[in-house]
Amino acid sequence: MANNIFDLITAKEIATYWDETGSNKSPYLGESLFPPKKQIGIDLSWFRGTKGLPVMLKTSSFDAKVPFRDRIGVKKIETELPFFREGMYIKEKDRQELQRVLATGNQALIDITLGNIFKDEVELIAGAKVARERMIMQLLQTFKISITDGHTPLDYDYKGDSDHDDTLTSTKRWSQTATADPVGDIRGWQDTIEDDTGVRPTRAICSRKTFNYIGKTASVIAAFNTTDRLVNEKNVRAYLYEELGITIAIYNKKYSLSGTATQYFADDIFTLLPPTTLGNVYFGTTPEEADLQSTPGASVSIVDTGVAVTTLRKADIPVNVETVVSQLCLPSFELIDQVFIATVHGNS
Repeated sequence: MANNIFDLITAKEIATYWDETGSNKSPYLGESLFPPKKQIGIDLSWFRGTKGLPVMLKTSSFDAKVPFRDRIGVKKIETELPFFREGMYIKEKDRQELQRVLATGNQALIDITLGNIFKDEVELIAGAKVARERMIMQLLQTFKISITDGHTPLDYDYKGDSDHDDTLTSTKRWSQTATADPVGDIRGWQDTIEDDTGVRPTRAICSRKTFNYIGKTASVIAAFNTTDRLVNEKNVRAYLYEELGITIAIYNKKYSLSGTATQYFADDIFTLLPPTTLGNVYFGTTPEEADLQSTPGASVSIVDTGVAVTTLRKADIPVNVETVVSQLCLPSFELIDQVFIATVHGNS
């Protein structure tokens, strides 16, 4: 049986605890839209197509040279992955408690104490997940990513098509229930994407507040008055699917920003999506993964495809274990031209 803090609190043990507990939590929406992929290095390159429209193969004669096609209208996007990293030490109280229960040899008590320590440690891994989801949801609201809460502010402009971005004003705002026409608005935005790309959006994301606007508008209520259905969430969803062929993800998941509960997806934004994944979250190789794998006193494990969990022995007084969680990652956005972002309520 392990009998010291260095043997018990390792990257492997923390990773195992995360895999057994963190994976049971409700998944983030962004993970299904931008699945994770691992690559070598710290740079990201991806190809953005022109509207996703196929180009017809050229005719040729049997004895002619083969004409080779360039990547027609395809733009290569290159950038450097942002680096996220934080660490923590075991609290002195927890360290002493672990030493005390180790001396008893009571495995049940040892497991409870370790569980409490690991619960704190995996908060760093959860924070890495927050960073990825926040980037994805920023993209789906602004076509941009802004990282301002770290060492160096970073901004990434993915340059979404300005024709795929709309802000409703005056009586068209969905909060203006007497005059708003959300079904007509959504249909128009679907038409725009289909005209430009040949792909009709069949999914949307919004907050609950934004979704609730729809069922309160006079135009939707009038449509329900011709049926015996109640205007509730279930029936509004069914109505939108019947009218527009669209399913809506109401996303009110929150994270802590400077101690304040903050929605990943803000109110008053309605984003239309194609029926497929939109890109990937690409992970690079962190310095810990590259350099510390074989370093004495260090332990490195990878979770969630590309998040490095590192533990380092600290033999100073007091003896301790330093846990560091790091990731190099950024979403690609190959299908950006098939996305439409609308601000459905503003101040004017």
